[in-house]
Amino acid sequence: MNKSKVALVGCDTYDEAQVDKAVEAGVDLLGGVTHFASLGERIVLKPNVLIGSHPDKCVTTHPAVFKAAGRLLQKAGATVYYGDSPCFGGIGRNMKKSHLKQAAEEMGIEQADFADGKSVSHKEGLLIKSFVIANGVLESDGIVSLPKIKTHGLTRYTGAIKNQFGCIPGLLKSQYHLKLPDPYDFATMLVDLTALVKPRLYIMDGIVGMDGNGPRGGNPKKLGVMLFSTDPVALDSVVCKIIDLHPEIVPTSKPGEESGLGTYHYENIEVVGANIEEFIARDFHVARRPPVARKSGRVKSFMRDRICPRPVINKEKCTNCGICVEMCPVAPKAVDWHTGDKSGTPTHKYGRCIRCYCCQEMCSEGAVSIGNTLLGRIFFPLK
Repeated sequence: MNKSKVALVGCDTYDEAQVDKAVEAGVDLLGGVTHFASLGERIVLKPNVLIGSHPDKCVTTHPAVFKAAGRLLQKAGATVYYGDSPCFGGIGRNMKKSHLKQAAEEMGIEQADFADGKSVSHKEGLLIKSFVIANGVLESDGIVSLPKIKTHGLTRYTGAIKNQFGCIPGLLKSQYHLKLPDPYDFATMLVDLTALVKPRLYIMDGIVGMDGNGPRGGNPKKLGVMLFSTDPVALDSVVCKIIDLHPEIVPTSKPGEESGLGTYHYENIEVVGANIEEFIARDFHVARRPPVARKSGRVKSFMRDRICPRPVINKEKCTNCGICVEMCPVAPKAVDWHTGDKSGTPTHKYGRCIRCYCCQEMCSEGAVSIGNTLLGRIFFPLK
């Protein structure tokens, strides 16, 4: 059995010259850029742009990584485009806030269409048999995925596999949270999606990641590493080793291997380049217990309301902006100004809450965190 290869390159700065060297070195360890792009091909860069944020916030893929990947692909003769579908707001505005639009314009890279899409059959999917995929993805010859190392309330960690969620246009993404409240079903959907769009290469921004209350409200965490692979399951598994998280806790690992997308078993992964021991961060703040499965019927209701961790709003941090209310996918809203007073802090009605954690994910102030119930602390502690 051939082992999946993951390349590691140390890089402790976003200085463009240093990032350029790191990206070229990492891709060379996998055979060189000509293995992933050819003269005249249309290649789309897919950064992580959850929502527009300054690069120093570490919410999005850093522009230096984006530019290094773009330059390398242009060097191979590819015509490079870029795109993502953020969770909230216009694509161009979010790209500008993340400084990716400026980086792209500097390099002559045009924005691909991630606002609209077409339905594509995926009969091989473990769970989902068709997806609406952004036109920019469908019109490309290949994708280079640029994920960032961050924590995530639902999937524990967001990395290589979850980065493709942005290939689904706009608010269609929220429907998957509503239809698939079980974290393991949601993770299987992400695996099916990644298997369908199948990026040629993954370049992981781990120079400065995010731990704690990610993927938006956490803390920048310097890791000083970039990772490269064609196997997203193996890549996520290697990142798990770096952040001291067992890969089986990440719910995309098992379906990723079951689908044939890759392997999470470390004995089947060849790590090349830098010594991984140099980058292991045992103080990386991440939930180290598996997500709680949501069963059907009365068991589902009991577990969700009494055992599953719940989003909690810190009134001291909350600015009453209302993004949590807008992003809540259920009807009627689980989080809202239930008293009708929009001058106060929104509150949750947990009987309606499906524990998708979209409110926590999108809060710019870090005011929404994930807290455990009394029974949850006994049976499913977060740490």
